[in-house]
Amino acid sequence: MLNFPSSWASLNVALAHDWLTGMRGGEKCLEILGQGFPRAPLRTLLHNPASVSDTINNRKIETSFLQHIPRIAKHYRYWLPIFPFAANRFPPVEADLLISTSHCVAKAMRAKPPGKHLCYCFTPMRYAWTFHDEYFGAGSLKQRIAKPILTRLRDWDRRASDRVDRFIGISKHVCTRINRYYGREADLVYPPVDTEFYTRSTTGAERQDFDLIVSALVPYKRVDLAVRAYARSGRKLKIVGAGTDTAALRALAQPNIEFLGWRSNEEIRALYQTCRLLVFPGEEDFGIVPLEAQACGAPVAAFARGGALETLIPDETAVFFEEQTEDALLAATTRILNRTWRESRIRQNAERFSAQAYVDGIARSIETLLAKS
Repeated sequence: MLNFPSSWASLNVALAHDWLTGMRGGEKCLEILGQGFPRAPLRTLLHNPASVSDTINNRKIETSFLQHIPRIAKHYRYWLPIFPFAANRFPPVEADLLISTSHCVAKAMRAKPPGKHLCYCFTPMRYAWTFHDEYFGAGSLKQRIAKPILTRLRDWDRRASDRVDRFIGISKHVCTRINRYYGREADLVYPPVDTEFYTRSTTGAERQDFDLIVSALVPYKRVDLAVRAYARSGRKLKIVGAGTDTAALRALAQPNIEFLGWRSNEEIRALYQTCRLLVFPGEEDFGIVPLEAQACGAPVAAFARGGALETLIPDETAVFFEEQTEDALLAATTRILNRTWRESRIRQNAERFSAQAYVDGIARSIETLLAKS
């Protein structure tokens, strides 16, 4: 049971989120805020009720005109260039406090003065500032077409950041980006890991002969690197997830690699509890999946960039690889398999990022912002 500040009950709060098309890390952050502010209305570009939790659905949700475009929930990424226009169309909300959870355009939504805007920022707009090659293909026609669009998006994103009174970054890595791209300081509050749900096995289930990836199958996640490496090694790899790269990844795979699609939280927990290790081949702003796996006692082979450097402990809970190459990834997994790990220590690391720690951090930022008002 989470402990929310009693002062939250008297606040008139509105929430904003980029879009609601699945329950990933950002939506889990929003879900906990929804528990703390159960009467807060929510603004978002588009909403697919079947894809998010009842905690999110059971409130007043206001969407943009994008909601009325046929099949938008499946193809929304193609509409990225008009997302700023859609966000700007929302009128200022009347609230003491607007809390946006944003990696794209929700930070552009406004509170009517004297209301304040607190942004929990997953990253400055990733498409515009970073990972250009991963999203559009280095030197590709798509990248050349996108270049002027991305320039306009960066300009807009920088201006939109002025609508935020106080930023929170999800990692030191992201706080540095906020300062670099927006010229703003940011509080640090790590996202929540559900350490009450993700636990070591209570039924005595043993580790089995497979390694695991849990990820959206999109370019910047670099699942392709792991698929090529495991196709070479012959070790068993199970991949949970779906996305635009699914067909291409299947084409690279060998019979030792199994694609499971999206699975329920219960099924993912069981996989965390029984895999030999989790593979985390991409650069993430925070990376909640490795910590969910660690809450279940699994060690992690992780690329040594981004938020993983802040959350995983070398040789105690993880092995890092310095280069995104097949050889480096396989060497890291071999090091994990050739040693004995203390699952209790691995779980202890994940417990530092509990949902209560997240609530307490958000509460401190709210108190500081409103006190300055």
